[in-house]
Amino acid sequence: MTTVTVNTYTHSVTYVADNILKSIKDLIRLSGLDPTHLVESWESKMRAIRTWLHSGHLETVVLEIFDPRTDALVGRWDIDVIYTTGLGDGGFWTDTEQIKYHIRKAGLAPAEARYRLVLQNRSGRPDVDGWEPTRFRSTEGFIRHSLGSTIEHYGLGASAAYWRQV
Repeated sequence: MTTVTVNTYTHSVTYVADNILKSIKDLIRLSGLDPTHLVESWESKMRAIRTWLHSGHLETVVLEIFDPRTDALVGRWDIDVIYTTGLGDGGFWTDTEQIKYHIRKAGLAPAEARYRLVLQNRSGRPDVDGWEPTRFRSTEGFIRHSLGSTIEHYGLGASAAYWRQV
């Protein structure tokens, strides 16, 4: 029985990690930004997300959209990881339509905008090559809007939110 649980959790980690990064790619592309930087560093991002999902340290995957001239935040998307005890109800799904709807609602990013992916972890996380602690850009003057659950796989999931200027 233990083997089934471990294999199911490993599959859940893979499913959730894949769908988090695919959702980030959609957020970038549908916001009018070039996904090349994300795609070029996909392996590193996937390795970090999988490692920290598996260890239970990953809290939030954050897409910061910023003005490169001022370094100020112009928009932000959060994907909060949800860990539950047990294996959930056995379901797995990703609500891409909900994400797409809210991207349209948030609007396109300015043409000159850039982005970066930041992974927020609990303390004690294992090290992953190429990843170091960093600080978020300020969200002062922004308000957070929750989308609710967007990804689920046997009790491991994620909910999304976006930040817009007040």
